[in-house]
Order: sequence, then C-alpha cells, then structure tokens
Amino acid sequence: MPFLASAPPLPAGVTLREEGAADREFLAALYASTREAELRPVAWPDARKRDFLREQFELQRAHYRRHYPHAEWLLLVRDDVAIGRLYADTTRVEVRLMDIALVAGERNRGVGTALMDRLLRYADALGLPVTLHVEPFNPALRLYERLGFAVRETRGVYLFMERRASPATAIRTPNRQLNVTS
Repeated sequence: MPFLASAPPLPAGVTLREEGAADREFLAALYASTREAELRPVAWPDARKRDFLREQFELQRAHYRRHYPHAEWLLLVRDDVAIGRLYADTTRVEVRLMDIALVAGERNRGVGTALMDRLLRYADALGLPVTLHVEPFNPALRLYERLGFAVRETRGVYLFMERRASPATAIRTPNRQLNVTS
C-alpha cells in the first residue's frame, strides 16, 4: 500500500492499518460523531437519528467502494485503540482524499495535520495533485486552505478543492510503478 507505507512518521503512538470487518461498528459510530452537530437541531427522537445516521453511513460506504474500488481504507490507531479513518484513492492523475475523520478527543491535537502532511508528501513524490470535497462550514476547510488547497469549483453543497503537487519534491522515473487506477 503506497500511502500506508509512506513517510513521514505520525505522532507518537499513532499508526495506520487497513480497516477490517471487525472495525465496522467503530466506523459507523465515528461517522455518526461527525454528523452530530448537524442533526442536533432536528426534532427527531434519538433512535430515529441513530437509524438515519447508520443508513447514511452504509450508503456512503457502498458509494465509496463502488466508485473508488482501489482506494486505501485506513484506520488510525493510537496505542491499539481506533481513533479515526482516512480514505484515499491514487489514480494516474490525482490523489483523492475521500474522507478523513477523527474521534472528538483526537481533533485539534495535530493528528489530522500530520496525516495531511504525509498525504501531501506522498502526492508530491508522485508528482500528483491532491483533490477533495468539503462542505463550506466544515472546520477542516481552514486547515486545507493553510495547506495550499484552493477552491476549483462548487459542486452542489461541496467545495471541490485542489492542492497542486510541489514539483521540487516529485520523483520522476521513466517507468514508475504505482498502485493506481485510471
């Protein structure tokens, strides 16, 4: 796995591993935690919100796997406890950051910045831009802007952003072998 094996190192105690079937409940709960504030003003009973969020999680999961079959599905772990996820897809033209999410207690502690640094260095080494979609009210938007992402267009409720590769760090080889799709 290219990104999983790439450097630089993550914060102390944090590692990445491929997600597995046993991680599904954690992933569903993590997804729900990222939508909590959005659903707070909705006048549904807690059970209805829980069911809605589980359904949305399953729909997102199916969509990602259908449209990004070669992506890396990574779980972030700190001292053997799952703390987040990162989904990225490398193609011949871009590295797409599909999703990054951390449990509430790990947010604003540098883990997301370290992951983004690793992702950007990985893309730079390949000479590829990094693209992503983000909602305009998402707090991560400030981080993306600080890291050099620019809005390319608005797509529905999302901003489509791109950070171009830094040519100074790209590795150029005539027959580079990538674990990529077209």
